[in-house]
Amino acid sequence: MFLWDLGYFKVQALAHLAATGAYFFSRLNHQTNIYETVAGHLTPLELVPFLHSVKGNIVEKDIFIGAKDQGRSRLIASRVPEIRVHERRRKARKNAKKKGYTPSHAHLTLFAWNLFMTNVPQTIWKTETVVKVYPLRWQIEIIFKSWKSYLHLASIKTKKEDTTLCSLYGRMLLILLNYALCPQMRTTLWVRQRRERSVLKLVRHCQAFADRWMQAIFRSEIELYHFLAHACATAERLVVKASRKRRTTAQILRESLSQHRESAALAMAINA
Repeated sequence: MFLWDLGYFKVQALAHLAATGAYFFSRLNHQTNIYETVAGHLTPLELVPFLHSVKGNIVEKDIFIGAKDQGRSRLIASRVPEIRVHERRRKARKNAKKKGYTPSHAHLTLFAWNLFMTNVPQTIWKTETVVKVYPLRWQIEIIFKSWKSYLHLASIKTKKEDTTLCSLYGRMLLILLNYALCPQMRTTLWVRQRRERSVLKLVRHCQAFADRWMQAIFRSEIELYHFLAHACATAERLVVKASRKRRTTAQILRESLSQHRESAALAMAINA
C-alpha cells in the first residue's frame, strides 16, 4: 500500500503500481487528465462542473486517469468546512500575488473540496473510510521530523570522512533501534492501556538511553536482553501520547473499520 502526497504524484508511477497488483492512495492533482465512461466510451470529466452538481458533503466516482496511462481509480471528493475554504483561498491569492499571477476561478472553486484517488476496492475501504485514512500520512511527516529535528540527521557538522561516517552511522543505528521498537510498543500500549505511543517521545527516550545502548551492545546476550526489557518497560510509561478529548486519527479509523466489518458480517448473516 502506497500513501502519497502531491509531491510524489505521478500518473505513470500509479499506473505501474496498479499493474503490479499494488494499492495506492493519494490526493488528486487537479491538473491531471480525468476521464469517465459514457455510453461505453472514455470522456473527459470536468471537475468543477461535476463538483457543482454534488448536493452532499462527500461523493465518489469511478474514473480513469492520465492521457496515456489510463488506469482505473476511485475519485473521492469531501467538502471542506467554510472557514477552511476561506483560509485556503486567502493563502492561494497571497502566493499567486507574490508570483505575479491571478488564480483562476476554477482553481479557487476546488479549494472547497478535498480530492482523493485510490485503487483500493470499496469492499476494503468504504467511501467514508478513505477520507479518514489520509490524515495518517501526517505520521510520515512526524518520522521525518524526528530524523531531522531530533536526531539531527541533516546537520552533521564534522568535516573529516571517518568522523562524519561514524556520526552518520551512529544516528542511523539509533533510528533503526527506534523503529524496530515502534510496532511492538504501539501494540502493547494499545492492548494494555488503550493509549497510543508518541514517535517523538520515543525518539527522545532512546536518545536519553543512547550511551547505555552502546554499552549494552557489547555485553552478553542475557545482559542485552535485560537492558532491552528495562528500556521498553520504561518507555511504556514515558512515550504515550497526552490524553485529549478529541479522538486521534487512528482511533477514528479503527472505529470506521470496525463499523465496516460489523456491517459486512451482518450482511453475510442476512444473506446466509
